[in-house]
Amino acid sequence: MEKEEKNFQGVNPQTTHHVLMVRPACFAFNEETAGNNVFQHRGDNADACNLQQQATDEFDAYVSLLRQNGVAVTVIDDTPVPFTPDSIFPNNCFSTHRDEAGRTVVLYPMYAPNRREEREKLRPVLLQMSFDRVIDLTHWERSGHFLEGTGSLVLDRLGRVAYACRSPRTHEEVVADWARQMGYDYFLFESADAQGTAIYHTNVMMHIGLHTAVVCLDSISNTHQRTALLSRLEASGREVVSVSLAQMSLFAGNMLEVRGTDGEPLLLMSTTARQSLTAAQVAKLSSGTRIVTPGIPVIETIGGGSARCMVAELF
Repeated sequence: MEKEEKNFQGVNPQTTHHVLMVRPACFAFNEETAGNNVFQHRGDNADACNLQQQATDEFDAYVSLLRQNGVAVTVIDDTPVPFTPDSIFPNNCFSTHRDEAGRTVVLYPMYAPNRREEREKLRPVLLQMSFDRVIDLTHWERSGHFLEGTGSLVLDRLGRVAYACRSPRTHEEVVADWARQMGYDYFLFESADAQGTAIYHTNVMMHIGLHTAVVCLDSISNTHQRTALLSRLEASGREVVSVSLAQMSLFAGNMLEVRGTDGEPLLLMSTTARQSLTAAQVAKLSSGTRIVTPGIPVIETIGGGSARCMVAELF
């Protein structure tokens, strides 16, 4: 597929210059998600007040960095009640889209009860944005089926393909429902870390930008799935950058391409992720795209999510 500059301002763009982020009010280790997110670590026994302040400082510095680079950031302040320790990762609760049908917002079924509270806090904010279409998938929670936004789904928005690895937070039935309503094709596969534990969110092992795709192929043990995924990514016209299991554990797959208001393409990844990459990988990823690296070690360690997880795209 030829990806020309005109696509950026047309319908169904791959990237946006406007994002939403949620400033935490009670950031903490989330007991309800720790069972299937091996990226979470309790860390030192720092008191809750210090942990909250550290996370807020990292958050504010990230927002400032984005704005300095021309990205429009809408910041929502979380509230202490109800307790939502993962509110800093809003991309799991909702996604927005722009295509021939107009502007769409999707609300997602969440695995952890306290993460459902995050979504309900955001619901009135999103509905005030006057989307043309609201797709509410939250009814799937009643049957124990989940799909956690652009954590579960890594989107080729231009090619209208959703990629997802199966996990306790990503069920095929909901992916199929999402794809039917959104008019997308989808590709499901199994992905696991070095210990054989299923990857909880696709966006920690995979990223799709305009010209490049990052993927941890070593996490896919099924040869057929691995070959088919690589073929699809290459057929989309993107250069594929493969990261190792060790690099994935340092959030090297957790990236997001956005654009400054002047149209400059920017690739967001944490300092941790950037430092894990080889010079050759950096050269490929920075060809035509400037890398922007927030330092978020506390958020990564305690929350188990990184730079991409903190940003919800607004189309």
